[in-house]
Amino acid sequence: MKLITPKRTFLTLAGLLILGLIVYGLRPQPHFVSTFTVVEAPLSVIIEEEGKTRLIDRYQISAPTDGFAQRITVRAGDHIQQGQTLVTLEPLYSGLLDARSQAVAEAHLSAAEGALKAAQESVTAAQAEAKLAAAEFKRLKKLYQEQVIMRSEYERALAADSRARAALRSAEFNAQVAEFDLEAARVQAHTPKRQTNGLAARQQTTVRSPIDGQILSLLQESEGVVRMGETLLEVGNLNALEVIVELLSSDAVRLRPGLSVKLEYWGGPTLTGIVQTIEPTAFTKVSALGVEEQRVNVIVAITSPLEARPSLGDGYRVTAQFILWEDEQVLQIPSSALFREGDDWSVFTIVNDKAKKQTVSTGRQGGLNVQVLNGLNAGDRVVIHPDPQLAEGSPVRLTP
Repeated sequence: MKLITPKRTFLTLAGLLILGLIVYGLRPQPHFVSTFTVVEAPLSVIIEEEGKTRLIDRYQISAPTDGFAQRITVRAGDHIQQGQTLVTLEPLYSGLLDARSQAVAEAHLSAAEGALKAAQESVTAAQAEAKLAAAEFKRLKKLYQEQVIMRSEYERALAADSRARAALRSAEFNAQVAEFDLEAARVQAHTPKRQTNGLAARQQTTVRSPIDGQILSLLQESEGVVRMGETLLEVGNLNALEVIVELLSSDAVRLRPGLSVKLEYWGGPTLTGIVQTIEPTAFTKVSALGVEEQRVNVIVAITSPLEARPSLGDGYRVTAQFILWEDEQVLQIPSSALFREGDDWSVFTIVNDKAKKQTVSTGRQGGLNVQVLNGLNAGDRVVIHPDPQLAEGSPVRLTP
């Protein structure tokens, strides 16, 4: 009988320890996984895209005629009322003359003064001729009535009197024309000073606001000459806003008028709206990656009350979420838990700390989650982002 020596005991224990380490090292190692508990929760299918607000009605206030605009006193953001005066236009004033033009104008003035004097002298001469012709006609008329002279002499006197009267009227008309020419020459030679009352003030034209609203922008602030049709400022009512969103044409065909829309990330609470118009014509736009895209303008009417958006203005950025479908109680899992198994979708569930492959049927996808039609129940735990090495029956351990 062999004695059990301490050395033999030590060697036996060492061998058993090594054998145990080999067995432990060869056993299957658990996979560290992250899981998600299957729940019933609200799910929405949405299309999300950035848009911007714009006024439904924008008014560009233009100059109705050529004139000199006084300085505009209103500022962008000011509230205005319908009929309020926004711009005052005065008649244009004549320009300054250079030395040569001034000399020519003064020469025309002197000529006009001389022409008026000549015309006045012609009137004086015509008056004398008319007076003489009238007296001669009166004398011969009396003699004709007494049958002292022949009728032919009487008719010649009558014609002379008519010619003298006509010459007098012509001379008077020429004198009036000379007066008008003199006045025009005076205006041409002497530039009138700007008036603040009188005729110029009576001829002022005021441009008034067509609506109750606010000043959006000023295109002409300082006083100066403006031309007919030139835009001076823009006004609008910020209470009447809509949102314009440029959607991909492949997304726009999925919408319909009246569809619900959520408006977020504009700096305030979530607003509601509905699709009002889907424009029938698309346009080409180059994306930030340099890809040509066909996009469509979708107009969204804001249905939230004015109290919910007191600071929302024109041209502000918003994020529009078009709600294609939604339900309050939907069995769902993250789409990252799914993987293909032939033509079917499958997931790994956790049963007794081991992975179990389960085939599932999916429905609608909303954001990061997918609707589960069958194959799972509420409360089941599924592996998200499963490792390619994970297999049926593999031990698993939750990621710390």
